Amino acid sequence: MRLATGFWVAAWRRRIEAMGIAAYVLRKGDDTAGAVLVKVATLDGRARLMGRRTDPATGASRWMELAEGPEPEIDARATREAGFDPDLWIVEITDREGRAFLDDEPLPP
Repeated sequence: MRLATGFWVAAWRRRIEAMGIAAYVLRKGDDTAGAVLVKVATLDGRARLMGRRTDPATGASRWMELAEGPEPEIDARATREAGFDPDLWIVEITDREGRAFLDDEPLPP
């Protein structure tokens, strides 16, 4: 059973905000089954865009980097993606170290 998207976003935001990382919902999508894009801004004019994708070989779903570059280009990419999917969520986090604490990133002690 999958978690509802709105519940997952709220829990993930609370977790990273407790570590002092700012998180903002830029676009609220479908609460139940909307996809999520995470923009990670490093406060130096650059950003990366993360999204969940399924590995065709294993069927496992994991977070992958979709794009990396100047922040305006990442914003434009996220806007284009939202034009294709009305249920899409876009969440921005700002962290100088570029941490997002998604699948493979361990939480600090």
